[in-house]
Amino acid sequence: MAVSSSLFTSSLQGSMVAPKTLKCYREYMCSPSNLSCRQSGYSKSVYLTHSRLLPSGKLLKREQTDGVSPKDRIQCCAVQVENAPSFSVGKKFQLDDVIEAQQFDRDILGAIFKVAREMEKIEKNSPGSQILKGYLMATLFYEPSTRTRLSFESAMKRLGGEVLTTENAREFSSAAKGETLEDTIRTIEGYSDIIVMRHFESGAAKRAAVTAGIPIINAGDGPGQHPTQALLDVYTIEREVGKLDGIKVGLVGDLANGRTVRSLAYLLAKYQDVKIYFVSPDVVKMKDDIKDYLTSKGVEWEESTDLMEVASKCDVVYQTRIQKERFGERIDQYEEARGKYIVDQNVLDVMQKHAVVMHPLPRLDEITVDVDGDPRAAYFRQAKNGLYIRMALLKLLLGSESHSS
Repeated sequence: MAVSSSLFTSSLQGSMVAPKTLKCYREYMCSPSNLSCRQSGYSKSVYLTHSRLLPSGKLLKREQTDGVSPKDRIQCCAVQVENAPSFSVGKKFQLDDVIEAQQFDRDILGAIFKVAREMEKIEKNSPGSQILKGYLMATLFYEPSTRTRLSFESAMKRLGGEVLTTENAREFSSAAKGETLEDTIRTIEGYSDIIVMRHFESGAAKRAAVTAGIPIINAGDGPGQHPTQALLDVYTIEREVGKLDGIKVGLVGDLANGRTVRSLAYLLAKYQDVKIYFVSPDVVKMKDDIKDYLTSKGVEWEESTDLMEVASKCDVVYQTRIQKERFGERIDQYEEARGKYIVDQNVLDVMQKHAVVMHPLPRLDEITVDVDGDPRAAYFRQAKNGLYIRMALLKLLLGSESHSS
């Protein structure tokens, strides 16, 4: 992942790279008995299957495996680094996976947003970009998706890459036959250079990242997190409001099951003097883990039942739908929660002129259609920003060894 407690060095290059891979020159050979190799541009990625770290921080030479001649052996070593930075010297960083919002700090967020602005220019002015020519992205979605899957596929194609896609993998893949997630990931990584995955279980993306030797992007894991949505949300707030420090944000709707609001809360905690309001029916209130995290980071938060009052104070009203699919047989609770908080013209009337309404989409009836024509309705611009953020992430994960911020 982008934030790691260890950095690996290779005696072939002497440069720091992400912990998942060691980049080695093409002419060096890899033994299948102890290292697996993947062709990647002008280099090969050598994955350590049993790398070891010494607590003392001393270098550890990899033991030679029987049957590998000294000339073919790749000697690698590992260094334990306490609290290693997520970007290396010279303000360069390398993303390894995108799993959860907590892995990003302000410097990395700023660098990603800078690349996203470059991607806007490419999308508008440079059709036919070949930045990711020769790369294959696999989209593995166990839950329905429109915006996330299509924006990732569009992002990859706009940068010259190709896409392998599986929609509704829960029903139309070997998972229906009982195949484990780990076996699926090990198989698909043999066909692609990066995997974008949506899963119905919280924590599935972490399991995939531990298993895979190629980058994994979490496109939503059940009620857990949706980090790329949070990235595009924060990017949208910066573009629409003009700042991220000192803002007030109202999170409205299904806060218990909404992975988007959970990830967004984690990212907002990176900024100064932010206040977050939680407005939701009792049955879908924000869970204590997020509240405790915000408190630990010194972020002020408040629960309220008065949407009109909150909307009058906020720079951002972030509405979400009540997620019927998370209620199971508790239909009575769903019906009780649905429709309690609706953003309509009355809410717009009390909002400040510079404030915006956001929504991760899809919406049902929690934002009335007459709001769409108001310039403060930012949710479709927000969805478009998802393309730029995902183009940026793909470029950073695949297109270059590191990117200067």
